[in-house]
Amino acid sequence: MEDLRESLWEETSLEGVQTLIAGLRDSLGVEHAVYHVVGGTGREYGAFTYSSDWVDHYKAEEFYRHDPVVNEAIRRFHPLDWKTLDWGPKKARQILTEAIDGGIGKQGLSIPVRGVGGQFAMFSVTGFESDAAWDKFIDEKCRDVLLSAHYIHDRVAQLMDGENTILAKPLSPRERDALAMLAAGKSRAEAADRLKISEHTFRVYVDTARHKLGAMNTVHAVAKAVSSGLILP
Repeated sequence: MEDLRESLWEETSLEGVQTLIAGLRDSLGVEHAVYHVVGGTGREYGAFTYSSDWVDHYKAEEFYRHDPVVNEAIRRFHPLDWKTLDWGPKKARQILTEAIDGGIGKQGLSIPVRGVGGQFAMFSVTGFESDAAWDKFIDEKCRDVLLSAHYIHDRVAQLMDGENTILAKPLSPRERDALAMLAAGKSRAEAADRLKISEHTFRVYVDTARHKLGAMNTVHAVAKAVSSGLILP
């Protein structure tokens, strides 16, 4: 992950990110890797190892309107294991069948990412492993996939928007603990209970961390803290 991070920060063009995505796919040992972002102004960028034929077909058929991965990612921050999603609807089954036939994969792990200015992005890896093998992959590699998503997103956002890096102010131990709880999927009430503080105090820690990180909301603060290495997912 440190090699990926260094390579991304040394990269000066969006075209070069495509090469890094291909290398990341190989190092993770997956079938495909894909990153796609829609900026706050509506600008899009994608780096992927899928064939261009599949991408064109996906867009032409407007699969994104019915894709359970996309629909769920819009509502969530946490990693999505494709096999846990609802593939029951006819259009969803068609998407999965054609993805398998098209060499995309029958398994997938997607990381939703949100950024400043209304950006929405997603990083996914896919494979043809059995359920048991894919569960093992997630157990061993989910953290690497999640960090990769945020590292890639941070660099692409800068290259797309020409923004300067905002240097985060140091977080206190309690601020890091609060964000780490949210990154682990805990609710505010659960997190406050684990930390043995009131929900009001918990919200204060989250708000001060958000301001220090220059994040526009809590989800963005968690993402920046993870991508900056301040907390572990």
